[in-house]
Amino acid sequence: MTKLHKGDDAFRDFALHANLWRVLWKVCLPLSLYAVLNFVFKILDTMMASHISAASVSTVAYLSQISTMLSALGAGLAVGAGVQISKAYGAGDYDMVKARVSTLFCFCGGLGLLLLLILEPLAVPFLQMTGTPSDLMDLAVTYFRIELGSIVVQFFNNIYIAVERCRGNTRRIFLLNLAVVLVKLSLTAFFVYILDGTIHHIAVATLLSNCVILVTGLIQLFRKGSAFSVSFRKVSVRRPVLGAILNTSYPVVAEKIFFSLGKVVVNAMSAIYGSLTVGAISISGSINGLTVGLQNGCQEGASSIISQNLGAHQIPRAVETYRKTLFVNILIGAIFSTLTLIFLDPIIMLFADADESFADLIAMVYRYEVMTAVFLGINSASMAFLYGAGYTKLAFFINFARLFLFRIPLLWYLQNFTSLGSESVGIVLLVSNILVAICAITAAVLVARRLMFREGLTFWGRPR
Repeated sequence: MTKLHKGDDAFRDFALHANLWRVLWKVCLPLSLYAVLNFVFKILDTMMASHISAASVSTVAYLSQISTMLSALGAGLAVGAGVQISKAYGAGDYDMVKARVSTLFCFCGGLGLLLLLILEPLAVPFLQMTGTPSDLMDLAVTYFRIELGSIVVQFFNNIYIAVERCRGNTRRIFLLNLAVVLVKLSLTAFFVYILDGTIHHIAVATLLSNCVILVTGLIQLFRKGSAFSVSFRKVSVRRPVLGAILNTSYPVVAEKIFFSLGKVVVNAMSAIYGSLTVGAISISGSINGLTVGLQNGCQEGASSIISQNLGAHQIPRAVETYRKTLFVNILIGAIFSTLTLIFLDPIIMLFADADESFADLIAMVYRYEVMTAVFLGINSASMAFLYGAGYTKLAFFINFARLFLFRIPLLWYLQNFTSLGSESVGIVLLVSNILVAICAITAAVLVARRLMFREGLTFWGRPR
């Protein structure tokens, strides 16, 4: 019979019975700190790209959405499987934990390698199909081919990070990502400032730095004697194992692919205002990334806590986790959006490299986007509950609507029936982020009320 390490058994008891504020602090703080670290890293990385040329910034910005779309396969599987692993962990079924970890590793790894074999020789037609601007194509092709290697490495990394998040080892996740950031920045600075390199060197730096987690993850996942290690004998295609993983994961995979695809479409539509507009959208997102990253750190940690408590049939505690996460994310949105607005001008000049017209474009887009920081926090907390409760199909439809109902049609309308110009991009971000938050909190509250109703309680935990 599969057993837990002493530390894993202690964390399970902590997640199920300790004060929820303490649990959220322990699990979410390292993930949120990493978000802050990642924010600084993106600023420095983009500054280095802008040192090469403005076209380099726009190329990296454009291809980042395509890379995110492809990475969604591994990331979605890791998120969906993480829910199932956490439920088995909370329920005390450690044989199922091991079977799901092992099956996820083999399935996700195989998909990553298949993606590499298909897209490496088809890079040019694929980039043309995704609408990559012709003036960026020469830079984009080689960068994309190197980036594919990073995507495959990330497939394996996502599995390991998902497993560590289920175990509550978020401090280890933070330290590993800190190492990745330091290696990435050091290599990028060396390539750009010492070797006077191109953005292709930036892609190489990304690939090499991601291998830090890959090597550590492989060592940890194949360490014997733990329910969270990989055993090829435990790999199973049975419905409770692979079936449960795929059933929970495919809506998350579809959501992430369509969300990134939608951003690619928005970038392609925005390119009619010039390729620098595409860069401005990405940089606005990077500036907002401090706030959103903190909120998403809470989302990732809370989702794991919620699924563990639901696995242990502690529904009121799971709903209470959602309420507390909602409060924290709203507070983060209010505080950090205000701070970024106060220091907006110096932050923008870090990206614009003294190009005043580019700086004005970034500021215009960001001032619209920052108004939705609280709403993005509401959406993030609500998604944590929907993911943790296994309502991944509902989460998919909400995030699908965000781009394909609330964003793209509105942008098309503004482009064709108004004379707003590039300001249309900012308006679309504002409207779509508010509408998706309303949909998300409505769905999460209805699901929570349904679960609490079965326990004879209201949403607030009072007897009905």
